[in-house]
Amino acid sequence: MRLQGKTALITGAARGIGRAFAEAYIREGARVAIADINEAGVRATAAEIGAHPVVMDVTDQSSIDAGVADAVAALGHLDILVNNAALFDLAPIVDITRDSYDRLFAINVGGTLFTMQAVARHMIDRGQGGRIINMASQAGRRGEPLVAVYCATKAAVISLTQSAGLDLIRHGINVNAIAPGVVDGEHWDGVDAKFAEYEGKPRGQKKAEVGAAVPFGRMGTAADLTGMAIFLASPEADYIVAQTYNVDGGNWMS
Repeated sequence: MRLQGKTALITGAARGIGRAFAEAYIREGARVAIADINEAGVRATAAEIGAHPVVMDVTDQSSIDAGVADAVAALGHLDILVNNAALFDLAPIVDITRDSYDRLFAINVGGTLFTMQAVARHMIDRGQGGRIINMASQAGRRGEPLVAVYCATKAAVISLTQSAGLDLIRHGINVNAIAPGVVDGEHWDGVDAKFAEYEGKPRGQKKAEVGAAVPFGRMGTAADLTGMAIFLASPEADYIVAQTYNVDGGNWMS
């Protein structure tokens, strides 16, 4: 029960990694609000796991502000924010569209920054500090031929984590990030389909290839990431500031 008495807001949590984090936080004693743009999905998930549902579009400032206010009203205050909402796309450099670029940066970077800002303001006003955990990626550690924009957004998340961590620690707010590797699930089925389109491979082949290439011997799962998410939110991480932790089965060393 390492998070007993704590409250958390997790974005992009109707499914996948966000849902796994919410379930893990609840098991550790936290009260949790889960946010997602998918209203039906977030309400169904919240009912299933015992969380408070928040409908939020992280590209819309008024939606962010209303969502954070909703979570604060439901939980009383916020001790923890997990910025998990994100979008993936890929294309060769010559095929990248302005719409795809704008959308990925609006969600992955702008959504992370301005949700972090809204929650940090609440934490500062409350005067009790807090924890902010941003979701980066191994893609933010290096470029990839077909994934230029997504890689750039996740590199920006790592940089934002460093800057925000150095700025907000004076208020007792620890900002850190998690950089997953390849994580199996519904998300990667879509990624695999996109790679199949551009690389001319059968569906499932890219997924099998990247899984086999992980030093650990397989793709990750959402459950593989929950330990780090709990640790960074717990008192055990009090002295950790502005860091990004790789949880990727050995894909990247830093």
